[in-house]
Amino acid sequence: MIIYNETFVVDAGASTEWLQWMKQEHIPAAMQTACFTEYQILEVVDSPNEGATFCIQYKTTELSKFEEFKNQHLQALHIRHHQQFENRYVLFNSIMKTVD
Repeated sequence: MIIYNETFVVDAGASTEWLQWMKQEHIPAAMQTACFTEYQILEVVDSPNEGATFCIQYKTTELSKFEEFKNQHLQALHIRHHQQFENRYVLFNSIMKTVD
């Protein structure tokens, strides 16, 4: 399993709006690409960062599906997110694979 992880540190005052927007707009748009089979939303409960820290994990069975997402969809999704929440978040992302 390949997991594309996006970690967002969101300003405390924007976290409710951000989470609702992610559930209604961003995540459905990412899933509509058909590059991922499932996703999950996690909140980091012991984050050292100010604000709220969330991880969105998108899962796929093939690295080629993530590459397709990265090359054809990721930039547009990040642009929309940035336009919506400019100066109210920080984003870190990573690609992981399951070992067992």
